[in-house]
Amino acid sequence: MTFLQAIILGIVQGITEFLPISSSAHLVLVPFFLNWQINPDWVFPFDVLVQMGTLLAVLVYFWKDLLGILKGIWLALKTRTLKDNPDAWLGIWVVIATIPAGLIGLLIKDQVEAAFNSPLATGIFLLVTAALLFLAEILGKRTRDLKQMNWLDAVVVGFAQALAIFPGVSRSGATISAGMLRSLKRPAAARFSFLMSIPVFAAAAVLSISDLADIPNLSGFLPVLLAGFLAAAVIGYLSIRWLLAFISKHSFKGFAVYCIALAVLTILVYVL
Repeated sequence: MTFLQAIILGIVQGITEFLPISSSAHLVLVPFFLNWQINPDWVFPFDVLVQMGTLLAVLVYFWKDLLGILKGIWLALKTRTLKDNPDAWLGIWVVIATIPAGLIGLLIKDQVEAAFNSPLATGIFLLVTAALLFLAEILGKRTRDLKQMNWLDAVVVGFAQALAIFPGVSRSGATISAGMLRSLKRPAAARFSFLMSIPVFAAAAVLSISDLADIPNLSGFLPVLLAGFLAAAVIGYLSIRWLLAFISKHSFKGFAVYCIALAVLTILVYVL
């Protein structure tokens, strides 16, 4: 993997992680379409660790929300009550929503890694993302905000995030769709999706550190990873800002159509 390839993939990660079009799919398909010969041992660790760039973007953009959650939790511990404390409850919902993806990710880690090397599987899973987005727009009532969330909302969105460990199923698309199907408004569902990405990204990065030790010529790989990290961080921040403004006035149907088109193109190129 060259510096240019790492930067391009970092930009792709930054754009597609928060837009509901599957960053994992694009990280698989960009090298596939451009016929890049990347060492298979580097693919999964790079894809996971470059997400640290988008993790940084979320932390910077939502630092006020995170600070509010921490203050809410501190107040709850101090007063020993969660009454009239929506920030603490939001923190609890994020934790609950994180559990399914963590458990399922550990159980089927090998299958997920194999899927990351399969353009055909990625194309098929993109159709799943499109279906979720269409269902959310058609069936979602979009009447509630984050202060009205409950434990069932968190569980449903958490399992949607677990589904998104496969390349092609957009994490943001699946979780935002699940939130909308639970009647959350688009901006509320998106904000919760981005906040709940923080523990998942952090955990995935920690778990992938052990994979780095097995990579040949690790010292030569780290500068390339840093280039991808920085590109993903900058572009990721801009993507969050743009998407939150966009969905306040527009639906997700355009993203669903894009996922279908990319899925069809991927399957045709693979088969032919």
